[in-house]
Amino acid sequence: MEQHFPIQRIIDEEGRIIDASKEHDLTKELALTLYEQMHRIRTFDRKAINLQRQGRLGTYAPFEGQEAAQVGSALALSDQDWLFPTYRDHGATLTFGADMVRTLLYWNGRVEGCVPSEKHIFPPAVPIATQIPHAVGAAWAEKRKGTTNVAVAYFGDGATSEGDFHEGMNFASVFQAPVILFNQNNQFAISVPIEKQMHSETIAQKAIAYGMPSVRIDGNDAFAVYFTMQAAVARARSGGGPTLIEAVTWRFGAHTTADDPTKYRDQARSRDRVDPLDRLEQFLKHQGYFDETWMQQLQERHQTEVEAAVVAMEQFKAPDINDLFDHTYATLPVDVQQQKEAYLLARGK
Repeated sequence: MEQHFPIQRIIDEEGRIIDASKEHDLTKELALTLYEQMHRIRTFDRKAINLQRQGRLGTYAPFEGQEAAQVGSALALSDQDWLFPTYRDHGATLTFGADMVRTLLYWNGRVEGCVPSEKHIFPPAVPIATQIPHAVGAAWAEKRKGTTNVAVAYFGDGATSEGDFHEGMNFASVFQAPVILFNQNNQFAISVPIEKQMHSETIAQKAIAYGMPSVRIDGNDAFAVYFTMQAAVARARSGGGPTLIEAVTWRFGAHTTADDPTKYRDQARSRDRVDPLDRLEQFLKHQGYFDETWMQQLQERHQTEVEAAVVAMEQFKAPDINDLFDHTYATLPVDVQQQKEAYLLARGK
């Protein structure tokens, strides 16, 4: 089949510029900002995995390898925009302004981790693709209110096999909602490789059926992600409607910390991948922007920030068991009420 959606990139895997038209836009400030945010969320991600292994955090979904996709896209948004993440997009939410302590509390199963912040960030969607219609609805609401705010729905390749994806795409197209449908194609839906979940050559081509513009980009090229997202956001703000972006990337590790990726894929494939941080670091060196002192300060600052967030998270008082029962139903069903009473009785409360 003819390839209608070639992967677009701005720098190659060695960090050298291959799209000369963007050369003047690749400023030192932008490059350092992208690298700083990518390094920050990787520091968080690795610490969270360690915490889970120590029994100090619940089951956790790592995102290492997808930092360029998450940071590049989130940095293109404005403060009043809406972000609808999956369970793997806390790198994007942290970049957008989510509180790090609350993020850790979420992964510890605490209700405090779901408390809305001043930012327009929807709680992470664990059911696959359900956040897509939500994002489209929020975007349509902003359009009806006459604002220029946009919404972005993050989702993986597995989500495109769900009905919510197609319903959201159709709704976005019909109402020309100012929404960006941002797909991180990390090529595995849990343990199922993409070739076993779809016969389509690309995810980007799925937009054709809905009369929607789409693009396929190198999701490990932070510049390609940022400028593609920037263009889609500008188009949405100006009344141009939705865009589907397929960012081709790779998660280095497990689907979650409850998972063993060696059972379903050859992990040598991860070792063969070019790390998105290394790629951007090479760019910094080629351009003469890299500074060892700055790098050391960056590492110390991010480690301090993450460690302080962990301390704050672990200083929260013990969770209230009533939270398990009191926020699901307006009136507890009899069987749930009996479960609650039995538990409290057993705990001597």
